[in-house]
Amino acid sequence: HESGVTNTVDPVAGAWAMEVTTEAGGTTTPSMTLVQAGTALTGQYSSETLGDAEITGTVEGCRVTISYTADLQGQAAPVLYVATVDASGVMTGTIDIAGGLATGTFTARRAGE
Repeated sequence: HESGVTNTVDPVAGAWAMEVTTEAGGTTTPSMTLVQAGTALTGQYSSETLGDAEITGTVEGCRVTISYTADLQGQAAPVLYVATVDASGVMTGTIDIAGGLATGTFTARRAGE
């Protein structure tokens, strides 16, 4: 573990503007607000397509994992984001909805940047 690596992404707390692209839904622009306590993340996810949800996750170095349960037409669907945060603070990674039902990619930037 190189010293200084965690400083580039710590904390990831705060508001993030996201751009998510999936085969099923095209490109959407949800947002999330993260609260960080050590390596644990909690927060809120807000999306026009999937609604609002409580999120949980972890941060390990520059790797971020976020999950929540979406309501897909009345069915609970687990959503998993796995990302890395680069030196400029941009989060990029993949999204998996309901264990592969829909997959895609996303980018997240600090809101207001």
